[in-house]
Amino acid sequence: MGRDCKRRTARHQTPLPRARRSLTALAAAGLGLWLGMPGGVPRAAGSQAAASPAGTGAPEVRFSPCRLEHPTHLVAVEAECGRLAVPENPDAPRGRRIELFIARVPAINLRERADPLFVLAGGPGMAATTFYTEAAGPLEQIHRDRDIILVDQRGTGRSNGLYCDFDDEALWRAPDAILAEARQCLDALGRHADAALYTTSLAVQDLDRVRAALGYRVIDLYGVSYGTRVAQEYLRRFPQRVRAVILDGVVPPQAALGASTPLDAQAALDAIFARCVHDAACHARFGDPAADYRALSEALAKRPVAVSLANPTTGAPMTLTFTALHLATVLRLSSYTSEQAALLPLSLHEAAARHDFVPLAAQFLVVNRTYEDVLAEGMQNTVVCTEDVPLYGRQELDRARLEATFLGTIQVDALERLCAVWPHGPIDPDFHAPLRSDVPVLILSGANDPVTPPAYAALAARGLSRHLVVELEGMGHGQLDAPCIGGLMARFIERAATAGLDTSCARRARPFPFFTSFAGPAP
Repeated sequence: MGRDCKRRTARHQTPLPRARRSLTALAAAGLGLWLGMPGGVPRAAGSQAAASPAGTGAPEVRFSPCRLEHPTHLVAVEAECGRLAVPENPDAPRGRRIELFIARVPAINLRERADPLFVLAGGPGMAATTFYTEAAGPLEQIHRDRDIILVDQRGTGRSNGLYCDFDDEALWRAPDAILAEARQCLDALGRHADAALYTTSLAVQDLDRVRAALGYRVIDLYGVSYGTRVAQEYLRRFPQRVRAVILDGVVPPQAALGASTPLDAQAALDAIFARCVHDAACHARFGDPAADYRALSEALAKRPVAVSLANPTTGAPMTLTFTALHLATVLRLSSYTSEQAALLPLSLHEAAARHDFVPLAAQFLVVNRTYEDVLAEGMQNTVVCTEDVPLYGRQELDRARLEATFLGTIQVDALERLCAVWPHGPIDPDFHAPLRSDVPVLILSGANDPVTPPAYAALAARGLSRHLVVELEGMGHGQLDAPCIGGLMARFIERAATAGLDTSCARRARPFPFFTSFAGPAP
């Protein structure tokens, strides 16, 4: 869910083997201080700033200047960082304690608003501090007047991150190896964590502890993908603490992620192909991309293809044995953004018509690397196995319909095998009940979202009396980078109201045009 921590050397401060997670990405990803204002705390002089709610006896968070760096080392954000110790098990407060890593990006305006924006990342398993290095630009208009608060959710980033060292090659050769890999991961994690205690229900308690420790009376929330589940659960538990909410690629509480993902992914892919057919330049160059896909899928099911290419990240020569599973991964993850989707017809045609698999293999390596060293698989497994997979049986999966999709049942089967050995954690009894709230909520949805389709936005909106759904034509999962969305979100947060909000610019937004050659789209 969603896209979206440092590399391991930064997370743990000691070098560890690089994590790999190709099958996990396929199986489970479908898976911001005030001066003299009410509720705020003055900035402390010098290199550190302390925050705690006056007179409440809440723990203090001491901040120091820091730099948040994206794993690619191409983007960095200046911030203030601190830590807050919380019980790993709230029911055993004298037991093991874990530290939550917190970053604050202070508002630019010296007369900042009293309500900060808490940014909640997707995954599940992405650290908020990592996600923000990519999201800072679109959120800049909000940041002008409000602090941005980033809390690495328990089990992610530097909040006792639950990272696994999977044998990538073993998983590609034998998907059933996920059971052995999961057991090894649990053994390793057991030295510093009880993997069962990293669910959303516990994470929202952490989030409110951070709010209280920083002295904020009310907060605003932005959640993307899995982060929308966290935002809605926080709103359910602490309604009096929330002023306004933005849900981007929403997961309604009633939904069990993964059960319908093959169908949703197929619908998104079909829409991409149909858009190409109705685009004059794309159709003239490629005809119907669905025909190329079917030919490739049938051929790869019979015989994988050895592809020699330069690694698109390092430039080093390499050989990749490209299989039907690799093709499914490219199709699935490329559907998340219109930029990657714009390359699909060209890459598929090169492989089908010219037997040139280099573009597809390179696209696989690029989209797959998006998830490398970013998702905390242990935390992701706990969330999915506790909150999603147990509902599959109640929804009576139509395996025949799933088998007819390009993903088939590999995702559902892999998750059910994994969750047979992975511990299930605490979950609130009404966790999957419809959410009802009068808090203003802006819901952003992509018409071609392969994992949280527009129907999810409609379902989530039913119990929200002051909601506005904005659906963007041809867009995929997460609308943060779409044209004018940053300004739309800033206007909503400033007003904390949906009535009268001008969304005309979003209605004019269009997906990235298809590449007709490697030089780019048609002129």
